[in-house]
Amino acid sequence: MATILVVDDDDAFREGLAETLSDLGHRVVQAASGEAALERLHGGHAVDCVFLDFRLPGLDGLGVLERLRGDAALTAVPVVMLTAHATSDNTIGAMRLGAFDHLTKPVGRSDIAALLERIFSASRLPAATSADDAPFAEEPLSDGPLLLGVSEAMRTVQKQLGRAATTDATVLITGETGTGKEVAARVLHEASSYREGPFVAVNCAAIPHELLESELFGHGKGAFTGAVTERAGRIVEANRGTLFLDEIGDMPPAMQAKLLRVLQEKCVTPLGTSRTVPIDVRVVAATHRDLEAMVDAGGFRQDLLYRLNVIPLHLPPLRERIADILPLAEHFLAAATKSARRAMHLSVAAQRRLVGHTWPGNVRELKNAIERVSSLAPGPTITGDDLAFLGGRPTAAEPALPADFADLSLAEAVERVERAMIVRALALANGNRAEAARRLAISRQSLYTKMASLGLA
Repeated sequence: MATILVVDDDDAFREGLAETLSDLGHRVVQAASGEAALERLHGGHAVDCVFLDFRLPGLDGLGVLERLRGDAALTAVPVVMLTAHATSDNTIGAMRLGAFDHLTKPVGRSDIAALLERIFSASRLPAATSADDAPFAEEPLSDGPLLLGVSEAMRTVQKQLGRAATTDATVLITGETGTGKEVAARVLHEASSYREGPFVAVNCAAIPHELLESELFGHGKGAFTGAVTERAGRIVEANRGTLFLDEIGDMPPAMQAKLLRVLQEKCVTPLGTSRTVPIDVRVVAATHRDLEAMVDAGGFRQDLLYRLNVIPLHLPPLRERIADILPLAEHFLAAATKSARRAMHLSVAAQRRLVGHTWPGNVRELKNAIERVSSLAPGPTITGDDLAFLGGRPTAAEPALPADFADLSLAEAVERVERAMIVRALALANGNRAEAARRLAISRQSLYTKMASLGLA
């Protein structure tokens, strides 16, 4: 039997979770605020796990988590963050501060049981951490690029990214063209200890092969015709920051060998010189190609793949995360109309057309479509006809069923979509339920009823 602390200002949810944990055989203590939780923890009440809500009166959940990670006596206690409105920022922020997991309310009994099994059966023993070594406790997450998404697939990516931010290991981001690989790399940079340094992006497919070595490694004066001055190179420019190597699968074999040497020795030799320049760079690579297949075909070095693929991060295509389409569309629409100070919204027909499209160009295609329709639509309401350029209505087989829906019953799938759309509407309305109901095109009473049935009230 474990002792578990539940911290939540919602009395009904807190007591319901406590009852579930008690039924599972654990001893439960409760706190209604962050301050009360810390007082209990510092008062000599040992706990084996903490369930911690994000939104609390006074000191919020992330603030409590920072305090725990800064206390040598409490830093190893597993913390599960809870929220009714998951965003990329709060997910990544929680994971980079060392949360064990980040769950969206409501949480089912079977999910809680499985999570506790993972927590208490974990064989790894966290190393003791001093207050000075607490990861990233000194400042909140940056307001920089956002890796948006509310689907289970993107929530998994956000958690992986948050964990990767606590290390300096090389990351390999894979995914189809347009899925947001560079955005993910920028978010990782902003969440990591390298965020004070530069973010330097190099597209390996856009630079002629004969110029790529000079572009990456730099060159000395007179190294080749036209080299009238020395040039540091992009790798050195990224020193103490992040080097993003996009389309690494298009790098020629000769350059692959030289890059491998740089990753192994952490130094660069500019073209036409014999001197070495030490570097401290976080390398993030990305590709839409199947590098393992390229290795089998002899087009990519296996040893380089091992060096790059320390932390793999896969971005699923948009057609496999239908729940993200409308939140992304709303975000792009708000951004496109902000400068023009012209309020616009999507009609139900427009939303259906967006969800029905297969998006072969992924998030990039969606962004382009929203920017186009926001410029050309005649009125403040974007209709289905305004999006006619996307093509006809999908057939019964389109779009493809998302991977996380494959084993669900119809009722379970409908419930998951309804929950995602309500959470999205509430987030966009900053918690204003009347505004959320308007966005969903339902009455407030219908919204309250659905929220109660889904455990979101």
